[in-house]
Amino acid sequence: MIFLDEISNSRLTSCEITAVIDSALCVGAGGSSGSLADKPIVRNSEGNLVIPGSQIKGRLRHECEKIARGLHWAVCYSPNPQTMCPQRAGLTKNFDRPEYHVSGYEGKHCLICKIFGNPVLPSRILFDDLICTEDPENLPEILRPGVTINRRRRVAEEQKLYFLETSPANTQLKFTGQIHLSDVPKNANAPDNANESDYAGALILTGLRHIHALGGSKSAGLGWLHWEFPNLPLKEAAWDFLAKGDGE
Repeated sequence: MIFLDEISNSRLTSCEITAVIDSALCVGAGGSSGSLADKPIVRNSEGNLVIPGSQIKGRLRHECEKIARGLHWAVCYSPNPQTMCPQRAGLTKNFDRPEYHVSGYEGKHCLICKIFGNPVLPSRILFDDLICTEDPENLPEILRPGVTINRRRRVAEEQKLYFLETSPANTQLKFTGQIHLSDVPKNANAPDNANESDYAGALILTGLRHIHALGGSKSAGLGWLHWEFPNLPLKEAAWDFLAKGDGE
């Protein structure tokens, strides 16, 4: 359970990030009204195009899990609660490490859960929605037609024409927001070089650089992007800690 007073009392480290869209973007909101599209693009109350923070967090967690496993850290399997920490049903890897203990929470929680949370551990990372900085008046409605394909017969399905709303293509639209990382509870028995806040920043930055597209129809060329970050003061010890793996 997340308590607002605990969040307000913890120290938050904020970092502004910007996603620059290299092609057209299709982050849809099924069921939205006010558009002829079957899948309109997400907008906020002021009409600005938006990339939801929840989409970035889910995609970033997936990339960070792949990176951690590639560095031979024992990581649980999300999003199934039974295979996530602290249950980890059927997982036999080495989770009995000081770095995996969290002060105030029973059981052991892998490096990823200590950042993104799990059913019993609150997330320590908060995402703002990324909001397009371009004036909505300058962004006309773009409708892109499509048709459902029958994969077995390899033909177009009858009466399955649909329309997607996208952002204008090749306009280098910028979507800006912030990531907030709070202090991670540290176990007193953890090694001195296992600085959770430091390694979390390094892992998050690396994971974002592995995200090259967001939204729907990525295989059709939509949603491809690159990132702009400030110069973050990350310590060399954080990279060394991640690179060493679980030491097995």
